[in-house]
Amino acid sequence: MISANSDEFSSSEVIGIDLGGTAIKLGRFDGKGNRLDFLTIPTPRPAYPETVLKAMLEAIEQLDPDHRTVAIGVGTPGPADADGRIARVAINLEGWKDIPLADWLEAKTDKPTVLANDANCAGMGEYWRGAGRPFQNVILLTLGTGVGGAIILNGKLFVGRDGSAGELGLITLNPDGPPCNSGNNGSLEQYVSVQAIRRRMGLEPHELGEKAKAGQPEAIEFWQAYGRDLGAGLASLVYVLTPEAVIIGGGVSASAEFFFPTAQAEIERRVLLSSRSGLQLLRAELGGQAGMVGAAKLAWQKLLM
Repeated sequence: MISANSDEFSSSEVIGIDLGGTAIKLGRFDGKGNRLDFLTIPTPRPAYPETVLKAMLEAIEQLDPDHRTVAIGVGTPGPADADGRIARVAINLEGWKDIPLADWLEAKTDKPTVLANDANCAGMGEYWRGAGRPFQNVILLTLGTGVGGAIILNGKLFVGRDGSAGELGLITLNPDGPPCNSGNNGSLEQYVSVQAIRRRMGLEPHELGEKAKAGQPEAIEFWQAYGRDLGAGLASLVYVLTPEAVIIGGGVSASAEFFFPTAQAEIERRVLLSSRSGLQLLRAELGGQAGMVGAAKLAWQKLLM
């Protein structure tokens, strides 16, 4: 453990890792979140845990040959336990079930290590170095193939009693809506994910964005309806969490200019002013770097505990 005010903190560095199904992104960061170096390697195939560990260790050595870093944070494509030690499941990675990845990395590198799921890391990244910088209480939704989420309360990632909190895309929007893989019906994900857009319109989000930019009424109307659905889902989250900002990331956010106005109006219509005073609806800023940045932030927080 080191102090945030110590010389050791100001001169130390950490590694943030974003473990994905196709690539592993690694960055070396100082205590202010400045990225000092960056490396991307392909995720091994097949992506068995021991194979991925070997690839990560080789990349860490390449990124930090002088062993200047003092901690490691890792974002995984699936839930971690509440203590940030175990990758409970990793989507699109073979053989990942309750893998003690933090223990493995600590044993091989002698550096304190913490895990979190990729959406949580993206939320921490945006809070630390992205759109959430001015705030202490933020929620993030990533609108992609599915809908991920992250909750930041008083500058800390909230993961709940067992590490599985923050599944914001699985809240119920319509109890009679389309079935969800979670077992729910009518979850928010079934209305605002890429898959939901394809099902409803038969087009990719970027195609609908291009049509809206060209002034096509059908595309504009779609995005307005999409914003109302998103705003209705966000209203429930705002009532529970009263964040200072809601940050929207993921591929669908590229068309935010077409759905943010109706989403904002829907929040204002549904939520009492006392619960949304000063609330800002913002686009994420870090793109594909957010997970790596957030993993580094979690590494710093682990050191400072």
